[in-house]
Amino acid sequence: MSASCGPEVVVWDTTYACPLRCSHCCSESGRRAPRQLGHEDMLRVADALISLHPQVVVLSGGEPLLVEGIFDVARRLAGAGVATAVWTSGWIMEPWMAAELGEVFEEVVVSLDGATAQVHDRIRGRAGSFDRALSALTLLDGVARERRRQQRSPLRFGIDCVVVRSNFPQLEEFCTAIAPRFSQLRSLTFHAAVPEGLASRPEFARLELLDEAAVAHLTSAGWRARLQRLAPQGVRVRTTGDRNLVMRPARFAGTAGRLVMQIEPDGAVRALPVYEGTVGNILQESALDLWHRGVARLGDPFVVETLSAVRTMQDWAAAVRRMDYHFGSQEVRSRIDRRTVRTNPPEFTALAL
Repeated sequence: MSASCGPEVVVWDTTYACPLRCSHCCSESGRRAPRQLGHEDMLRVADALISLHPQVVVLSGGEPLLVEGIFDVARRLAGAGVATAVWTSGWIMEPWMAAELGEVFEEVVVSLDGATAQVHDRIRGRAGSFDRALSALTLLDGVARERRRQQRSPLRFGIDCVVVRSNFPQLEEFCTAIAPRFSQLRSLTFHAAVPEGLASRPEFARLELLDEAAVAHLTSAGWRARLQRLAPQGVRVRTTGDRNLVMRPARFAGTAGRLVMQIEPDGAVRALPVYEGTVGNILQESALDLWHRGVARLGDPFVVETLSAVRTMQDWAAAVRRMDYHFGSQEVRSRIDRRTVRTNPPEFTALAL
């Protein structure tokens, strides 16, 4: 797919409201204004996304299940033939939500960043978040089992784990102790934390980001095969370093369709996913024009210089900070400044490995 055809994948952060305070949060959700649109404007954004003919639209956040009318938005997209997925912490999951998720979404992904409450709750910044995530998975498992019994379209749900130094030793436990609890679970994904948002801070990069050797181990065929053997039959295990998100301009020359389009809660379109800096608002301008404008950012001399120099995770974290400050709004710069003055807060002290 070429840039002229639009993106294959759109990620829409529908709100910055969130009950959790994750140490690696890409958007500082729960710590800033939610910037959430009203119902009619959300449907307008959905219509704009439909015009791009993406393969899939992922509704994320913050916590997307906090958004009133989120299921109407998903129905709008699905009714136009666009596959939909949703990412949730599971914190507010209720039985009716699990049932409705099975009706409107192609895939539901629950974030789980520890195989034990101690590790998960520390990373997610709120006691009880591990138990709530498991409860959400239990509800989804029950809905999926019932839909299967009734021979209805399947509810596909999975677990996503952001891998940092604190939880790296627990990956096998995800496969042997967590996944077997849910007979209908279909996927288990481990991806190295990306140094965006709060995860780009120097202290987080030093204490929690995986180094190059750990990323290589995580993504090796041998390690992935071992995890797959440990996981229950029917659960697909995937590992990734997400290094494609470095967005080296040369890598994406002529293949811009592989880029992800990222929409902020108020309809603003990021030039490049991961990095701060928008190119306009989808409620005010053509979605395809904004897509072209974002892709063009890869040719910006500052971007070429900054991203082409990335070799290590530490390089990448520094590049994110530089890109965010350069292209971000004054509000973004103020948030970065507030992050920088904090030195090694207690919640980022790495657990002994």
